[in-house]
Amino acid sequence: MKYAINAARVPDAPGPYSQGTTAGRLAFTSGQLGWSPTDPERLVEGGVVAQAERIFEIFADLLDECGCSLADVAQIHVFLRDMGDLPAVDEVFERRLPKPSPARSIVEVSRLPLDALIEMDCVACR
Repeated sequence: MKYAINAARVPDAPGPYSQGTTAGRLAFTSGQLGWSPTDPERLVEGGVVAQAERIFEIFADLLDECGCSLADVAQIHVFLRDMGDLPAVDEVFERRLPKPSPARSIVEVSRLPLDALIEMDCVACR
């Protein structure tokens, strides 16, 4: 069975999709931006590091709703506007994720919603 993840502290999905879903032991987040915690129409200020940090906060809230934590993340997909930002993003990964590190894919893209600098989604195992 598939169930939607709905975390009160996470902005509602702006389209016809869930914040995330669970299927069996797996939890999947939708792609997340560094949404402002006070205005879901805006991104946090502070560049790619602030946006990445905010996305990890959102991941933590979503995963908590289904009994997971960042320690349970098995895979992350990263979409970057500028591959030159990767070293800064790697530092955020080092701070936010315990070892062993999850599998990761990184893709440079030409544009993201709200002109975000980064978007990520993740898969965790309960």
